Amino acid sequence: MSDLREMLDKLSAAEEFFDFFAIPYDQSVVNVNRLHILKRFHDYLRRESDLEELDDSALRARYRTLLERAYQDFVASNAVTEKVFKVFHQVRGIAHIPLEKLSCSVRQEEGAAGK
Repeated sequence: MSDLREMLDKLSAAEEFFDFFAIPYDQSVVNVNRLHILKRFHDYLRRESDLEELDDSALRARYRTLLERAYQDFVASNAVTEKVFKVFHQVRGIAHIPLEKLSCSVRQEEGAAGK
């Protein structure tokens, strides 16, 4: 594990990440969106394919860029619009229910009705 990743493992609060990467932030934006920002940051990291190839300096720069991008997403928008978490997709009645769950539910209801 790189030294950078070991240092990051010790961070937990959003503010700690911003301070670590020296990213200026508005506390009111972080107060409202901290989990959304960190989740978006994580999502951005997952999309990166070459992180293992980078040295700590380049890795730090990439992490900083991605965290700053995640933060800016919520400066310019909000949690409902950005829909980082699954629950926000269900707010407008959009929910994915696998067909198998529906057929299982129907069989259970038919069995209960026959009793």
